[in-house]
Amino acid sequence: MALNRLGVSIFAVRIVVGIIFFVHGMDKFLNGMTNTSLFFEGFGIAGFLAYVISTLEVVGGAALILGLETRVFAGLFLIEMVVAIVKVKAGAGLMNGYELDLVIAACCILLAVNGSRWLSLDAVFHKKHRDAEAG
Repeated sequence: MALNRLGVSIFAVRIVVGIIFFVHGMDKFLNGMTNTSLFFEGFGIAGFLAYVISTLEVVGGAALILGLETRVFAGLFLIEMVVAIVKVKAGAGLMNGYELDLVIAACCILLAVNGSRWLSLDAVFHKKHRDAEAG
């Protein structure tokens, strides 16, 4: 894939968002899932979803870093950010509340709509798929 400014910019967003989610997911696991479950329950979210979200963040964050199923994981992370804003952070307001979640949500929209094929496994797999169809 040709190097262009948009591709490089989206690549940078993909890597940063992937790192953010991966690190947050690992933090949840390393600090104890019981604590994370209790935190979720304190906001009216079922405790078992702490395991689902933590796994999504680790697996999905790694997938974004690798550029694997970028649109799918970005869409899932967008849903997570909307829920976090509405259920957890909205009461605190924009400043010192959900401003960073909003930025991450916007980045997820960018990735979900455009994908990120530059330096990605998606590009490798789609190229193989296109070559197999052509051959």
